[in-house]
Amino acid sequence: MPLEPQTRALLQAMAKAGASLDFGTMSAAQARRRMEANPVARGCAEAVGKVEDRTIAGPGGALPVRIYTPQAPPPMPAIAYFHGGGWVLGNLDASDAQCRSLANAARGIVVSVDYRLAPEAKFPAAAEDCYAATLWITENAAKLGCDAKRIAVAGTSAGANLAAVVPLMARDRGRPPIAFQVLVYPITDGSMNTRSYRENAHGYFLTAASMAWFWEQYVNRDSDRLHPYAAPLNAPDLRGLPPALVITAEFDPLRDEGEAYAQRLREAGVPVTCTRYDGTIHSFVSMAATLDVGKRAFDQIVAALKSALA
Repeated sequence: MPLEPQTRALLQAMAKAGASLDFGTMSAAQARRRMEANPVARGCAEAVGKVEDRTIAGPGGALPVRIYTPQAPPPMPAIAYFHGGGWVLGNLDASDAQCRSLANAARGIVVSVDYRLAPEAKFPAAAEDCYAATLWITENAAKLGCDAKRIAVAGTSAGANLAAVVPLMARDRGRPPIAFQVLVYPITDGSMNTRSYRENAHGYFLTAASMAWFWEQYVNRDSDRLHPYAAPLNAPDLRGLPPALVITAEFDPLRDEGEAYAQRLREAGVPVTCTRYDGTIHSFVSMAATLDVGKRAFDQIVAALKSALA
């Protein structure tokens, strides 16, 4: 189907403002400054019962996290949240509005993880940070006021890549238990050789060229793209992973690899709901304040989390 009207209008506005993800030969620092100057619509920050910034012990040193605790009786479910940005961009502030809304709507504690970014910290630094943070949540559940048996992981784009990788790491390492995974337009394959890459290579916010740039920043060598903890679609066995919600967008280079990962999970016996939102683009859920289709997807995420973590 064609672009839905709100998405088309937003793309036109972003093009006029120069808010693209084409970084060309920019350094990571230049790309970060560019995105900070031209932020995607993120919505208003809702009031939450309690918001706390703290650091926990991470594999690379102190690891910042932001903990959102809604007005709800403990023990609550908890959601480890990993922001998007191609493993290069993003921080706690950029995802603050989404995390506030998620905590309030899902009535659960959200722990947003400020994992190390590439290229300063290359693969597997981000994955190891997110795994360590998820383990920390389970080990400190009582202090946080959450239930260690009701912990989910969630993320968008590169954050969804990490939210897919952490359950793999947890299964392989024997802990922690993860009850659910929310993967919103996840990066799952480093080959960049799908129909959706060819169909949506440019003109729809996230481009094939920008994905190539992100991968170059993230990995040390091309062979890293084959590692399951970088590209979970390459995992030989997906059995024993937690149930999943996978969300994709029609006009997104990442569409096909997200749907392929959902199919692999299904074939491995993992309960999966996979929903493609037609007529829209990568990052549409983060644009829920502007796009009705993003609000519908956010509501689906909340409903899935409430059901899985009840």
